[in-house]
Amino acid sequence: MSTLVEQATQEMTAAIHAWFDERLQRTDLEQAVKRTTLQVGIFNELLLDYKPGRTTADEFDLGLDDDARPRTPLRLDDAQVRELIAPQLTALVQTRLAPLVDTPMIDYRFTVRGKFQTAQGKLHLTLLEYVNDGKRLVLLENIHAYVTQKLERGTRPTKKLETFFLTRHLLDPYLFPQPDIAWTIAQFERIEQLNKSRPQALAEHRGDIIQAVSAWAEKQFLPQFYDVQKSSYRGTEYALKAGAAPDAQALAPIDLLLYGAVMILRHEPSYAKSTGLKFLEIARELGSERAVRMLKEGSGTFPDADIHVKNALLECRANDVFATISITIAREEEEAYAQALVFITHLLNNGFPKNYQIKLKSRVKTYLPIKGLAKSDTHRFFANALAWPGLQAQLEAYARAAIEQFEFYADTEGEKNCMPGTYATFGLGLLDSRHFPLVRHYMANVDEEHQSVQDQFTAAFAERHGVTTASIPVLAACLRACTDNAKVKIQAELEDPEKLELFCQQLQGLEGYLVEHMLYPIWGKLEKLAALARKAEGRRRELLLALLEAASKAHA
Repeated sequence: MSTLVEQATQEMTAAIHAWFDERLQRTDLEQAVKRTTLQVGIFNELLLDYKPGRTTADEFDLGLDDDARPRTPLRLDDAQVRELIAPQLTALVQTRLAPLVDTPMIDYRFTVRGKFQTAQGKLHLTLLEYVNDGKRLVLLENIHAYVTQKLERGTRPTKKLETFFLTRHLLDPYLFPQPDIAWTIAQFERIEQLNKSRPQALAEHRGDIIQAVSAWAEKQFLPQFYDVQKSSYRGTEYALKAGAAPDAQALAPIDLLLYGAVMILRHEPSYAKSTGLKFLEIARELGSERAVRMLKEGSGTFPDADIHVKNALLECRANDVFATISITIAREEEEAYAQALVFITHLLNNGFPKNYQIKLKSRVKTYLPIKGLAKSDTHRFFANALAWPGLQAQLEAYARAAIEQFEFYADTEGEKNCMPGTYATFGLGLLDSRHFPLVRHYMANVDEEHQSVQDQFTAAFAERHGVTTASIPVLAACLRACTDNAKVKIQAELEDPEKLELFCQQLQGLEGYLVEHMLYPIWGKLEKLAALARKAEGRRRELLLALLEAASKAHA
């Protein structure tokens, strides 16, 4: 055996020993598997990455330097790795693994892979594929018990950790070699249904579902028909294999690919949506008629009459897969916008994605007189509709159907991000006091951590309506929803003790931190308000001091 082979073998042997020794030092392994019945072991993979002098063993393949040129001219041949080194490494892992397979350290399945830098390039080998049938059967029993008790019969929100493991298990070919795709999708949808009351948690559950389905598509399903090439610098590329002619049985799971595509398109950030579109296009290329329909018409959830309307006034077409509503206004008349509003509101009331966007063809280009809003087609449609006084009731009905906390129009992001219903609510709120309750409803649902357009609206609302008995409850609701960057110019009006008293009444009973938050857009730091209080007299001084006392509770 050559010196190079001996050195390389010693280096890789040391890395494997170090991996096992380090994991055996952990004292939390048994406690970790007790968190959920859906986990029977911690580690299921070891990746050996051989680079002369820099060999590592870890659970993850980061692939950060796969394209880097080797640092040393002395390199093994592929044959030396396969014939001389790999058998020794496999035997070593088997020896280290044997006393651990029934402990919490090792999962029901344990895979050891190797990446070797050789003279011929990067050599990838599977050194060991171990399956513990006893643990596998226990895990299967636990999975079915969980599905029955927590999903099928359950009524309470589920835990994210459970979804993390369940989604992966249901798509694991060693656990479910011939999965029932319809049943699997039903479990994913049940997880969503049970967690609807907690939007932030729901987003996390969806993230686990999407991650599991995407991994299944890229590692199991698509490689049957495509050469898959992943890159650190661009998206995954798929090239149809020569002579690939998948039969009906091979394509049976394609509904899961389509399900994953829709989940990505509806719920992932804009930069990730290209993956969902790619899955749809691949399904079409593989001959899925459903994919063809989805690309053109949507998921098929809605009747044709609900997703397409065409007459002399307008044409509306909706696609729930892409969450788009295309509107062409043929005649700029009130009735055209009335029909469009009926079309949109009906869709939203029947489950159309609220994080949608409008693609508008219209000769009119109107926008709301509020700074900071996106100059989008969605904005323009509602601004155009607001020009017709007779549509105000319909616009309010639309807004109430659209408003949904933690949802945002698909064509807004960053500082212009805004909740569905924003443009209609803002426009109506500026137009008429009849819509003040709508504004308060909107503000009660604003997610101020992810949108700030309410700051500009509040300033515009104060300028338009001032401080009155009718407007002050709305201003208070707006101030509660504003960010710390808001500036609301009503300080001059609040020089009037009667108006100041109206304002104070709105802050009664609130937590100190919230009072301070609502005062800041008007007066800035409390020190400035304190200076004004020292100079004030009579009832106005009393009220300013009361505000300071209420705000000071935040620092008590």
